[in-house]
Amino acid sequence: MAGDYRFSFGPWNIHEGADPFGPTVRPSISFARKLKMYKKLGFDAVQFHDDDAVPDMEKLTPAKIRKEAAAMKKMIASEGLVAEFVAPRLWEHPQGIDGGFTANDPACRKWANERAKRCIDIANALDTRLIVLWLAREGTYIRESKNAIEAYRWLLESINAMLEYDDKIEIAIEPKPNEPTDMAYVPTIGHALAMAQHSVDPKRVGGLIETAHALLAGLDPSDEMAFALSMGKLFSVHLNDQNGLKFDQDKSFGAANLRGAFNQVRVLELADYPSTGRFVGLDVKAMRTQKADVAHKHLANSRAVFLRLLEKVRTFPNEIAQDCIAARDYEALEMLVLEHLMGS
Repeated sequence: MAGDYRFSFGPWNIHEGADPFGPTVRPSISFARKLKMYKKLGFDAVQFHDDDAVPDMEKLTPAKIRKEAAAMKKMIASEGLVAEFVAPRLWEHPQGIDGGFTANDPACRKWANERAKRCIDIANALDTRLIVLWLAREGTYIRESKNAIEAYRWLLESINAMLEYDDKIEIAIEPKPNEPTDMAYVPTIGHALAMAQHSVDPKRVGGLIETAHALLAGLDPSDEMAFALSMGKLFSVHLNDQNGLKFDQDKSFGAANLRGAFNQVRVLELADYPSTGRFVGLDVKAMRTQKADVAHKHLANSRAVFLRLLEKVRTFPNEIAQDCIAARDYEALEMLVLEHLMGS
């Protein structure tokens, strides 16, 4: 009962289990083998960082980058897959150590803008229009180290340069309030869409909302999605879960807050999200304790939870709910929701 919803995940979602407090605990899986797992798990699209699609791209000419990306398109197409988006991975390169687009060093900003253009080239070769900006190190560890007013202007200049480089691409800004920098620029979807409105082509700039990122900002993910959806600006979602205001945990969707997950599915369904043709991304990671031979269950489980909750949304007794709303009996409405979720 997929209901026309299509699902994606990234190769980083099948990983070796390393975290900031310990080394890897599972063997690496080749990219080719990961691709063969997508369809088996019920997924249709691959999320890419630029150097997922073209490894060692910094060592290659633009022409060679395009050639390697075209080869990757053939590789994923042979598995019945498409690319959902490409994201420039600026945060792992030495020139992105103080942010790329918002670095104090103009040479680093120039590097970031050139890398973003190569990312667009890769997206074109992979036949996707969507570029995702996760602004990982675009922020600061110490406020006084940057002029935030200038930094936001530099960021807007970079977005405009990308839009002007290719008049067909769309940019989805993925906001996050912290981690790896504890004071990040563009921490919420409101910031992202305000930035979009001041770009040279606002209709081509929207947002990607991740469950955990909204929760880390103390916000409700379904309301963040509703805000973007109301403006036609939700270009993708990354569904997962989060246990409190801690580090970004990427728990399986619905694992920590099933009602919260229900409302995320509900808002997508209310907006008829499948009609947009966009994907539901599941940005989840296996627990460190998971053994290698079952370190893919988090993906299958998250998709299964989404579909079970979709069934709950579609079978919700809306007429009874409307009676509760008309009577302003919200206690009755709340019990109706809880009983529906519990199967009573």
